[in-house]
Amino acid sequence: MSTASGLFRRITGTEGDDAATRKITFTIGVIALAAKMAKADGCVTDDEVEAFRAIFDVPAHELTNVARVYDMAKGDTAGYEVYARQVTALFRESTTVLEELLDALFYIAKADGSVHPAELDFLKNVAEIFGFSAAAFDCISSRHVGPDSTSPYRILGVDPDASDSELKATYRRLVKEHHPDRLVAQGVPREFLTVATDRIAAINGAYERITAQRAL
Repeated sequence: MSTASGLFRRITGTEGDDAATRKITFTIGVIALAAKMAKADGCVTDDEVEAFRAIFDVPAHELTNVARVYDMAKGDTAGYEVYARQVTALFRESTTVLEELLDALFYIAKADGSVHPAELDFLKNVAEIFGFSAAAFDCISSRHVGPDSTSPYRILGVDPDASDSELKATYRRLVKEHHPDRLVAQGVPREFLTVATDRIAAINGAYERITAQRAL
């Protein structure tokens, strides 16, 4: 991992900077988890590689180095738990960041048209390491797979019979928690913010659909 470490020290800051070290660890963890998740069904497809590139916007001059790290990690799924624990240690008090990462991994898993059972098992295990309960994982998963994945209530994580005031409070909380600036302040590299931006767009879209249905 010396290549990756040197690469992301250049991107995020100086070697002795605690914030930079935090970003380095997170970035390497994201690359490794993404590559190993793509390998979970036995075959890393071009669609999955492109999905990774879409959610992690690496500067053009660093693409070769990132690709080298990704290729090393995608050889097999062994050792993914170590990376998941490292990321958890960084963001144990910020489950929003960990949720964003799970969303990113789901995005990659779906890139080839479906989420393979082996990929779903991988994601369940990662979610458990992240500290999510089975119920919390089911809620996250339902936003990506299943017949209700496009339901605005599923996207916001509220029941259809939630009151208007509960709906508004949930929406405001989600916007605050998932705002890209807040994630950057917590140590997430800016290169990763495509996921957060898409998540905010989904939250806003879901809220608008519900308020239109309720004529709020």
